Amino acid sequence: MTLRALPESMDPEAVARIDARLAAIQTEHAVDILLAVESGSRAWGFPSPDSDYDCRFLYLRPVAHYLTPWPRRDVIETPLEGELDVNGWDLGKALKLLIKGNAVVIEWLTSPMIYRGDAAFQADFLALARRIGRRDLIGRHYLHLGERQRRVHFADGKPVPGKKIFYALRPAAALRWLRVHASEAVAPMHFPTLMAQCDPPAEVARLATELIARKAVTRELGAEPLPPTIAAFIDEEFDRARELFDKAADADTEREAARREAEAFFLGCLRRWSKSPLNDHA
Repeated sequence: MTLRALPESMDPEAVARIDARLAAIQTEHAVDILLAVESGSRAWGFPSPDSDYDCRFLYLRPVAHYLTPWPRRDVIETPLEGELDVNGWDLGKALKLLIKGNAVVIEWLTSPMIYRGDAAFQADFLALARRIGRRDLIGRHYLHLGERQRRVHFADGKPVPGKKIFYALRPAAALRWLRVHASEAVAPMHFPTLMAQCDPPAEVARLATELIARKAVTRELGAEPLPPTIAAFIDEEFDRARELFDKAADADTEREAARREAEAFFLGCLRRWSKSPLNDHA
């Protein structure tokens, strides 16, 4: 089944240009795009009227491209064009990063905005992520992401563009979600859903909702300091996450098992979706 899930609020002209670019990528690079999603503030649920379109995709090359001492690049990057930002990863790169705890591919798999994709691929890859994604490594990803944003934008207490508040608040909410859902590793990408499911203090939830509403109608949020209540929430979640996740061990046995399962998934995808099936080269 082919996936397509885009809200009416998205500019039809921008969507048409993204569709055309994805089609051109498939032709020019001889790849199969298995999933293409919106990955930025629109998909996170806190867009501005002038937010960019950040399309990200996962692709497979023909089998012959993997059977060479000189493999192709594992990313496809296209030029920025106005508000369009369209780039993608080879499936192999996505799998390697997932095993390392990079949560970006998980967010792509759970994006509520889908330009195109195969339903079976998305479901199977998401199921794989839930099986082999390590909570401790994913938690460390969000901790380091959030700490960097906190340090860069709010360390001196000076006012900054209000939209940057979300750059630290979203990782903090993801860390709280992981703590509240102690047996799960795949947090929701959509920020309002993430907040609803992580049971934040009422005042934090109120302020976050207010920020989202303001951002939705303002081309650029004005500069402001980090609200003390939000700052306290972020810092508390980062402190707790350091105890839970910052010393994630690199368990060889668990890593090797994940690699074997990821490799089996990759080979299965080549057999099913590659323009030149793996069986043709057996």
